[in-house]
Amino acid sequence: MPLLEPKPEVLRPGAARTPSPDRVPDARATGTPEPLRGELTALLGPKKVLWTVSDLVKYASDASPYRFVPQVVVVPEDIDDISAILSYAHGKGREVVFRAAGTSLNGQAQGEDILVDVRHHWAGIEVLDDGARARIRPGTTVMRANATLARYGRLLGPDPASAIACTIGGVVANNASGMTAGTTRNSYRTVASLTFVLPSGTVVDTADPAADELLAHAEPQLCEGLLALKAEIEADAELTARIRAKYEIKNTNGYRLDAFLDGSTPVQILRGLMVGSEGTFGFISEVVFDTLPLDRKVSSALLFFPSLTAAAAAVPRFNEAGAIAVELMDGNTLRASVSVQGVPADWAELPKETAALLVEFRAPDEPGQEAYERAAAAVVEGLDLVVPVASVTNEFTREAKVISGYWKARKAFVTAVGGSRPSGTTLITEDFAVPPSLLADACEALLRLQAEHGFDAAVAGHAAHGNLHFLLAFDAAKPSDVDRYAAFMDDFCRLTVERFDGSLKAEHATGRNIAPFLELEWGPKATELMWRTKQVIDPDGVLAPRIVLDRDPKAHLRGLKTIPEVELIADPCIECGFCEPTCPSHDLTTSPRQRIVLRREMMRQPGGSPVETGLLDAYGYEAVDTCAGDSTCKLACPVGIDTGAMMKDFRHQRHSPREERMAALTARNFKAVEASARLAVAAADRIGDRLLETVTGLARKAVRPDLVPEWLPEIPGAAPRKLPRTSRVGASAVYYPACVNRIFGGPEGHRGPSLPQAVVAVAARAGKPVWIPEDVAGTCCSTIWHSKGYDEGNVVMANRIVEAAWGWTAGGKLPLVVDASSCTLGIAHEVVPYLTEDNRELHRELTVVDSLVWAADELLPELTILRKTGSAVLHPTCSMQHLGDVEQLRTVAEACAEEVVVPDDAGCCAFAGDRGMLHKELTASATAKEAAEVNSREYDAYLSANRMCEIGMDRATGRAYHSVLMELERATRP
Repeated sequence: MPLLEPKPEVLRPGAARTPSPDRVPDARATGTPEPLRGELTALLGPKKVLWTVSDLVKYASDASPYRFVPQVVVVPEDIDDISAILSYAHGKGREVVFRAAGTSLNGQAQGEDILVDVRHHWAGIEVLDDGARARIRPGTTVMRANATLARYGRLLGPDPASAIACTIGGVVANNASGMTAGTTRNSYRTVASLTFVLPSGTVVDTADPAADELLAHAEPQLCEGLLALKAEIEADAELTARIRAKYEIKNTNGYRLDAFLDGSTPVQILRGLMVGSEGTFGFISEVVFDTLPLDRKVSSALLFFPSLTAAAAAVPRFNEAGAIAVELMDGNTLRASVSVQGVPADWAELPKETAALLVEFRAPDEPGQEAYERAAAAVVEGLDLVVPVASVTNEFTREAKVISGYWKARKAFVTAVGGSRPSGTTLITEDFAVPPSLLADACEALLRLQAEHGFDAAVAGHAAHGNLHFLLAFDAAKPSDVDRYAAFMDDFCRLTVERFDGSLKAEHATGRNIAPFLELEWGPKATELMWRTKQVIDPDGVLAPRIVLDRDPKAHLRGLKTIPEVELIADPCIECGFCEPTCPSHDLTTSPRQRIVLRREMMRQPGGSPVETGLLDAYGYEAVDTCAGDSTCKLACPVGIDTGAMMKDFRHQRHSPREERMAALTARNFKAVEASARLAVAAADRIGDRLLETVTGLARKAVRPDLVPEWLPEIPGAAPRKLPRTSRVGASAVYYPACVNRIFGGPEGHRGPSLPQAVVAVAARAGKPVWIPEDVAGTCCSTIWHSKGYDEGNVVMANRIVEAAWGWTAGGKLPLVVDASSCTLGIAHEVVPYLTEDNRELHRELTVVDSLVWAADELLPELTILRKTGSAVLHPTCSMQHLGDVEQLRTVAEACAEEVVVPDDAGCCAFAGDRGMLHKELTASATAKEAAEVNSREYDAYLSANRMCEIGMDRATGRAYHSVLMELERATRP
């Protein structure tokens, strides 16, 4: 064991705990049992089989209120792996559940036996017919697919609120729709063809002209069974009419029986049945969508009403006016949304009875937009709107930023309300639909029913389509609370079906919590047909048992998960998974959601249990060490949960007093440390990469991998010993070269000026000279200590840089321009909690400006572009995302290049200062998709604005990245 390896028990929860009834039992502490583990390892290979207790626990939770611990998790790479898994399951009598993003709200992505992760190796999109169609793999998120399609002026029909995280496979398997899809733009209506693997292992491509012939040869009994069911349904006129009527409104409860009416051949029937089948009929390996036009002329309004029923009553008027979306939010939802960044704070004061409609019109051109706005104005004129707080305008707007804010609040419904629930309670998300003409009555009846059962639920939904969602919170560890929930569900389901003839699941799919009520909605004849369909397609019951069909009347009460309290910063988490696609480590070790899930399981356990010990042993590397600490999870989370900050705190807890003292000593003597580092980098050019890699590798083994960086060949040479000469007299800004730019030089082979020289030069050319203080050496933005959790050193440097900056800027009279985005973020925001009260006052007087913003806003208008490069690809850093200056990066780049591209897969590189040198596998994983996209073609320039991130991308792509400001200097050089 390395000399300074931290002890896992340091992170053992210290609070007194009552073991939870749903805790993982001690017998599961050793992970996947034999022979299951050994047989799957022999079949697939060790890298595709996840078997430790940590692996099983982190896959046991998803966005639903359920929790089932799988026996094993497998990660297939291709269809051959899928077929092998299904064949194994058939031969051994085992069960298989597919899981992609884990954003499903009803437990359909959870399994109790073999769980198959189909996200990691199943992403990709191919645009067809100039954007009219798209071939998409199932692990691709909706947002990622739409980012590519937007270049062609197209988009997908389904638009779920979880588009940032949910994947195409799950969208199709659940027939998810969203804000605008309704019954005409959902997957069932817009999927052109599917490729899928049946439970038997047979692969079907519905676009193949010979598909029916091939299927008949491979699966004759299946084909006969499907055609027999079709004939039986079509011979029953009453049943046929009932099926057609059920799909006049949104409905994802049970199987799509209309597939038997819409399809004339077995393959066509299967194509329809696979949509909404929730993984119970097969694995969808590829989807071809018919895409829709992306109408870019948008007008939206957030309109406030005195009550939920008043808002619901207005919905038909906007539908008639042509609105593409009419979204309903009740008072509880609106008030909870104040936790979402950008939502007006005075919404917290809204009366409980208040409700709002988010109404949107989209048109392809200006005349169409104007016509919609006239129709909308006529509707608004006849409404009795209210202005309960000052921020309410009740006006339509075209302003993209305002509209984006409206949608951000709406899409955060589940997470914002869930985050404000009482600590320790489980969240249930219900989803039903009624004929839109009955929406107002349904709202009134729902509110009355909630009150009868003691629930104060939040209500929102796609009102244009009669589709409402509501959230209930209760303590799953209390039998009385579970009984109350059960009684409510009985009454709610009867109300929806018997009074409104509605759908018990409009777009979230049946899942585990509505399966017991399937027959209540569909009746015995149709329900039995669904059971027979399952028998025809999956006669051995291998795929996803109990997820759509379950004869247990209490199935929805089985597996309800408790939510034990964890660290305050993470406690609001409802495990929705929105954070996962942005996390640099999610394909390597754990995601933010999984870090919290593992922590919650520790809290469920009695102190010292074998399961807790096993989780702690893995948590150090899998959760703490391989967290990049970039906090992009905070940006993706609608309620701003910063799991990165929690990991930094855990790093601090693991430090010994000696480590903290050494870190503080480094901060106090940073001038010497900085000079030594520059000299070491300069010497490295003469020593050679191979020797340095060997020496640092040995040191890492002896001391600790998380303390000693590994030398990487991509590390550049030293920066010039001296910074450019500047004058304070006449300076328009103070220029602060970050320590990384004082230590490291430009990319290998770079012959132009250094970054500090370039910044000074372009500022002078723009007539806005900058001044570099003579005493910048020995100062730092403090991110070095902050990211590693060294609090004492962080305090030392945070206060030093603020005091120095205040002096340099003459008490804040001049802006402080910083040339590395992470350092800008550090000085502008991250140092604040570590400042003394006096220095917080000084900090409030500072204006800290990122060099990108300075260049775009202040310099570019005064510069003459003399030459442009042909093409440039950008790497926006995570710090730029936090600062909101990605557009400035693009603006400066567009001044320097004829073509500017931001990769669709751009994300955090996870180099994170030196973390890419501590755990190079983290950066390799984080950059894999972006690097592949970048290297799919040649560019003339590879640009960013943070030296360590540029090094990370150099390593990932084999290309030489440099600062966009160096490119700006070249473009304006006389």
